Amino acid sequence: MEKEKRILLVDDDIFLGQSISLYLVSKNFSVFFANTVTDALNELDQEIPDLIITDIMMPNLDGYNFLQMIRSNSLLYKIPVVLLTAKGMTNDRIKGYDAGCNAYLIKPFDPNELFAIINNLLNFRLFPEHVIDVRKQSTDSLPFVKMLTNKEVDVLKLVMKGCRNREIADFLNISIRSVEKYVSRLLSKTSTRNRTELTQFVNNLILRFREGE
Repeated sequence: MEKEKRILLVDDDIFLGQSISLYLVSKNFSVFFANTVTDALNELDQEIPDLIITDIMMPNLDGYNFLQMIRSNSLLYKIPVVLLTAKGMTNDRIKGYDAGCNAYLIKPFDPNELFAIINNLLNFRLFPEHVIDVRKQSTDSLPFVKMLTNKEVDVLKLVMKGCRNREIADFLNISIRSVEKYVSRLLSKTSTRNRTELTQFVNNLILRFREGE
């Protein structure tokens, strides 16, 4: 039987944290809940989780501080991190991605969306590395990857993270029209109709690659 995936949840809102914890436990995750970054760091000294969910706005050390600590630690830097926040401005989301978060969820949110994000990150946590590795392979079984330009890969990564066109444009310092052009090319090259289908297509591609490793 597969071992339960362990999640570290950090939020100074105890009621919300406990509610999320109960929901995740019902989905067969093991959850450790900390209401301060200090408590979370103490837990990381004891056991390394499979994924971290952290609020941003917290007293003393906030979610950005915590994320920077994680990404600068050689033992922790690969752990997927989901940021939870009531701040939904584009600049805030870009700051989160610049700091190294894997996903950004705005409160209030549907628990099912969080569950979907967690599953995606745990199943395809090595997405950027796998895209690079797959592109180096001279195999006819994965022709799609060899057709991508570097800029298309950059746009694809952000689409996979759920970024909107405006956010992708700001992040890559290109126009929204250019983003639309790149997304259209990605849909054409994958014969998919929308971003959801595109994401599923790439997830399946990565899964095939991992199974062949």
